[in-house]
Amino acid sequence: MRYWLFKSEPTTWGWDDQLARGDAGEEWDGVRNYQARNFMREMTRGDRGFFYHSVNEKQIVGLVEVIAESHPDSTTDDTRWDCVDIRALAPLPRHVTLDEIKADPRLADMVLVKNSRLSVQPVTETEWRIICELCGMEA
Repeated sequence: MRYWLFKSEPTTWGWDDQLARGDAGEEWDGVRNYQARNFMREMTRGDRGFFYHSVNEKQIVGLVEVIAESHPDSTTDDTRWDCVDIRALAPLPRHVTLDEIKADPRLADMVLVKNSRLSVQPVTETEWRIICELCGMEA
């Protein structure tokens, strides 16, 4: 299993929207960045991810699971763009902010710290465990 971080503007598609989709989940569509698309192409069913609210909130708010591997993005006819489907697993017991992540020296090399604009990004197992610790849950 691998770990990921999915970023979204909460006013466009927020945690509550993802949660409302239930077990059916939702396409993580609309990504128009080659690096993010390539990360989605690496994902497999069962991979886990953090759901991150960007813009004003800048915090990890929930856990998601990849339920469908890379496939054509239904929001475009351009064959260059793929997406995965994810479903909400659980809200975090405590949200973890970008400021907290940046302040933790153990997370200094996290992609979120180095390239906070990337909408889909990998999370190492060590980073996953640290963030789970920060939010008050077991990895």
